[in-house]
Formats: sequence, C-alpha cells, structure tokens
Amino acid sequence: MRRSLLLLLSSTATAFAISAGAETYEAVSPDEQVKITLDKSTNGLPSWSLAFKGETIIAPSALGLRTDLQGFGSQGFVVVESRTREVNQVYSIVAGKAATASDHYRELTLSLREANGPRRLDVVVRAYDTGAAVRYVLPTQAEYGEVGIYGERTEFAFPADYDCWGLNLGKYHNAHEGEFDPVKASVIREHNLFDSPLVCKTGSGETTFALAESDVTHYPASYYTRKGDSGLGVAVQLPPRLDADMIKPYVARISAASEEFKTPWRVVMLGDSPRDLVASNLVAMLGASSKIADTSWIKGGKSAWDWWNGFNAPVANPGINTETYKAYIDFAKSMGLGYILIDEGWYTGSSTRPKPGSDVTKPIAAVDMPAILKYAKANGIGVMIWLQWQQLDWQLDEAFSTYERWGIAGVKIDFMDRSDQQIVDYFHRVLSKAAQHKLLVDLHGAYAPNGLVRTYPNYITQEGVLGAEYNKWTTRITATHNVTLPFTRMILGPIDYTPGGFANRTPQTFVIHENRPQTQTTRGHGVAMYVVYDSPLVMVSDAPQAYKKTDGSWEDGVDFIQKVPVSWDETRVLQGDIGQFIVTARRKGENWYIGAMTNEEGRTVRLPLDFLKEGTHQARLWQDGATPTQLVTSEAKTDRTQALSLTLAPSGGAAVILSPVKRGKSNKTDK
Repeated sequence: MRRSLLLLLSSTATAFAISAGAETYEAVSPDEQVKITLDKSTNGLPSWSLAFKGETIIAPSALGLRTDLQGFGSQGFVVVESRTREVNQVYSIVAGKAATASDHYRELTLSLREANGPRRLDVVVRAYDTGAAVRYVLPTQAEYGEVGIYGERTEFAFPADYDCWGLNLGKYHNAHEGEFDPVKASVIREHNLFDSPLVCKTGSGETTFALAESDVTHYPASYYTRKGDSGLGVAVQLPPRLDADMIKPYVARISAASEEFKTPWRVVMLGDSPRDLVASNLVAMLGASSKIADTSWIKGGKSAWDWWNGFNAPVANPGINTETYKAYIDFAKSMGLGYILIDEGWYTGSSTRPKPGSDVTKPIAAVDMPAILKYAKANGIGVMIWLQWQQLDWQLDEAFSTYERWGIAGVKIDFMDRSDQQIVDYFHRVLSKAAQHKLLVDLHGAYAPNGLVRTYPNYITQEGVLGAEYNKWTTRITATHNVTLPFTRMILGPIDYTPGGFANRTPQTFVIHENRPQTQTTRGHGVAMYVVYDSPLVMVSDAPQAYKKTDGSWEDGVDFIQKVPVSWDETRVLQGDIGQFIVTARRKGENWYIGAMTNEEGRTVRLPLDFLKEGTHQARLWQDGATPTQLVTSEAKTDRTQALSLTLAPSGGAAVILSPVKRGKSNKTDK
C-alpha cells in the first residue's frame, strides 16, 4: 500500500519546465572559466549544465519543483524575460578562515510564465570563479496562495563515473555524524541518502567539485540520492515535514501570495584540486546577508570543556558543581583561553531528550551559577552553557532574557538531529533571538552548514561531524578520518570537532575509555588540528590536569595551543589529498601558522615557503617525537627562498609558527 501511494503521488504531482524554445542561455564567471548553460533537452523539459575550464562537470540535468498547484506548468513555460547582472563586492567575515572574501559573480535570471496560465516562475543561476549555483524563485502573486511542495526534480548528471566521497546517512533523522567514505558514482543507489557535501574528482588532473547548498530558509535541508532514471549522477532529496501524511507527504508548505519565495541555492563548488575547496568561502557567500548590524560583541576563542573528559578537575569532589567549574575557570585563565563550557546536567531536569518538568533557567543545587559567573568575570573568562533544544524552546524568550541578565556569553544547543522545514525554521528563530540577547551559538546535532554563518555571525561554530567525542566509545576516529574531514565536511563551514585530547596513543595501543578518553593519533597530529580545522570557537577538551606534567610544567604542545589564534586573515592549503594528508597555512597579522596532519602512513613533507613576504622569518617547529605524547621543538631562521622539512609519524602531524624578524623588536604571536 505504501509503495502504491507514493507512485500515485509521483504521477499526479505537477512540475514546471522551461518552454521548448530554441534559446540557449548562459552565465559565465568573471574569469570566464565557469560556464552554466540553460537549454532545452530532448524530452522538452528544462536542463542545465556546467563546464569548468572547458571540461563538462555536470551534463545536461533536469530542473523542476513538484508541487500541489493544480495544472502548474502542465503545458510548459515560456520565457518572458532574461536578466543579467554582475556583482563585485567584498564580504567581510566576522570570524572565520579569512578576514574577507571576494563576492564576485555573474547572474542570469530567466523569468518564465505558464504557457496556459498567468503564474510565473524564475530560474536564477550564478557563476563564480570558484563554482556555480542555481535556485527557483516564485514571484509574488495572489494566484499562488499556499503552496505545498512535494520535492524537487533538481539533478546533477555526471558525464563519467566519478570517484566521490560521501556520508551516506540512509535516514532522515540523524545527527549528521559519520565517515565520508570513497564511493564510485556508479554504485550510488536510489535508497541512499548522502549528506552535503558530496565531493567528487573528475579524473582530469586533480579537478574536484562538491555538491552543497546555501541560503536555506523556510525549507528543508537536502540530501542526494541516485537519479531517478538510474543514469550516472544524483538528484536532490528532501525530508518530509513531521506533520506530513501518506496522502500529502509535503517537504515544505510556503506562500508566495504576499512575498516572493526563494528555494535554497543548489551549489557546485569547483577547484583545480581538492585543496582549493578547503580554502573556499562560496557556501558562506551565497548565504543571506547578515541580520546583525553590530557584530563587535562576537568574539571567537578557545574554551575549556567538562563533558569529554568526564567532568574531571583537580578538586576534591569533581563533577557538576561549583568547585569544579571554578577549577575550570582557573585552568582557562592559566592557559590563556577565552571561555569555559558548562555541559549537560547543570539545570533542573536536564536531559538529552525532551523531559517535562525541566527548567533551563534554574541551576541544580550543586551549581551556584551567580558565584561561578562572578568568579569567571573577575578572571576575564566567558561562560557558555549547554541546552537540550526542545527544553530550551519551551522557555526560549524567558531563557535568553535570563542568560543576558546573568552575563552568559553563549549557548550550546544539542540533539536537533533533523533537517526538515520545521527544524530549519527553529535554527533561524533561535539564532535571531540569540543575537538580540548578544549570545554566541554552537549548535550540535545540527545539519550540514549552508551559509547561516553569514546571516547570523553569532553562529560561531557547529557540530554535524563525527568528532573526537567518539573516542569515548569507538575506534572510528582514525587518522584517515581526520584527514578526510578537511576536504569534505569542513569545506561547508565551521567544524566543532572538539580537539585537545592529550592521552595520545598509537592505533595498536589505543584503549576505549569513556572517562578520560584516549586518541589514536600523536600529539603532533592533535595540536595541528588547531590550525587545520576551522572553528572560531574551539574546545581544549581534556581535563585541566592532562595539560600538566608531574613536575607542574606544561605538557608538550600546550605552548602551541596557547599561541594559536582561532580566526584568520588568510588561509592557504599548501599540500594534501583526501584521506591522505593535509598541510594548511593560515595568516594572522604578520605571522603564519602551519598545521600538518597525515593518515596512518608516516611521511616527510618538503614545504616551500614562497608564500612568505620578503625578509627573514623565525620558524618554531613542533614535530612528532619518539612516543605519541612527545613533541620535538626546534627553531631556525628562514625566508621565502627556502623550504622546511616536516617529519610526520604514522597517524602524526606537526605545527609551525613563522614570524618576521624585526630588528630591535621582539616577535610576538597573535591571540
């Protein structure tokens, strides 16, 4: 019965199509290397295709929406107008991988009207030097009223059997946490649900592209499944609303009667190599412009954290209590961190699932929140707090007003684990209200990033990643996984991986411990994450005592964590490949910070320094030592004509700081 109903809907839901005219429309990027073509296909339906440097990346592919509008586009559409424009502006990034990004594109809009009716539809495409995007717009028309959307017909046809990397979630309700495994395009099936991004190599040199989305508003976030005709390539798949039924399984209900409605951008990120995608800001640039006028209060930073290490602290009675959090504040101050994060358990009725009787404004008896906040303020440390999303939603206005009055710096909201239209609406609502009360937001159990960091710069970081927490109960957090993430999940936006585990082991000696967990990688690999991984709010996840030796001195690598910034002026990915290794260089002021990470294969990396300015630079290096917890440090004078040699142990890494030498002045690293 279920299958029959779904087939019936597929056959009766209406779709739009560009008219069968002979016109071909193109949008070409400013550097003329990216070309989007809108053209008639052999079956009379609309198609779009994409070329990069003369190579076809996306073959002619279907466009369309499946709606409940009676007869909408049943006789096709006619083009009534085509409009083009070129925009060249600078997007100022509040906190992220660069200070600014060039938002330079050429845009084509096709305005269409039903061949047998008055209703209109726009198809909009943008060509950037770094990629392409397409969306649908329902112009404001009284004839629309409320529109039910069953899904899209948007497809990405592949002209060859690409080598891809994807996270196959297989179900709509999930935390978006998993491995991005290699997958041939030809083995993707109709029952697969791949998350954003789906990253593919074309086989022509190192040319790489990624499928993603941006500017998702009052609409579900998407997945990718095999094309319906079983040809090579994928189609957009959307999760239904929670209130959808078998008869009308809507993915969205919208209205264009009084205001135009825009579907999300369907994005293709492009690069000569996978390294180009890591440095790209395309997904953020396609997000809606910032809704926060004054962003001066939005400050990134590093944070001490209680949950990963089992609420351990060097106190008599460690746990969820005032004494423990004062110890974390002391640790944060001594490390030069900006924040502490108080995780699950601090408020009445705290739970990972909705639990009636909770009160997110009432701390448990053991947590003297006024005393903690007073102590934190006296020591220059901000306090962030964890919340279960539904328990927060029940008291949202009251809670955020209370937190602003208390002096809370930000909130970590958890366990949404969905990407349907209702949860997307929740993301927008909670980020907007948080901004009104000057609260930073870290969303966990969150769908893949899609440009919201531009719209709400207080959205400082997010999870939606298989991160270090899984060291507490699995062996899944391997070095290969860690060097796959920068080329896959991280190309979309910030990644709250939660690094900082200092119980470093080899894969062979690793033992699962839920309390005070270990890692399967070296100390060099771990400290390099603070450069390689994008996150303007980043955890220092282990217990305070993990960072001190028995003689009271700092453990190897702490000095690098203390020095490294969290937000950058410039990012370059110098070397690397998906699942193999990565070398990332980021600039803050005049100083360059380099992080190198490898998979289970040890390697020596020769690193030319031609990205430096003229003049002598002081290089300080942290490299793998004889054991996984040891680092060997060294210093040398160098310049842009020379190269560094970094020796990475299996599952290892290295870190470097390069500072210009100025006569008569000491070199300082940036905070």
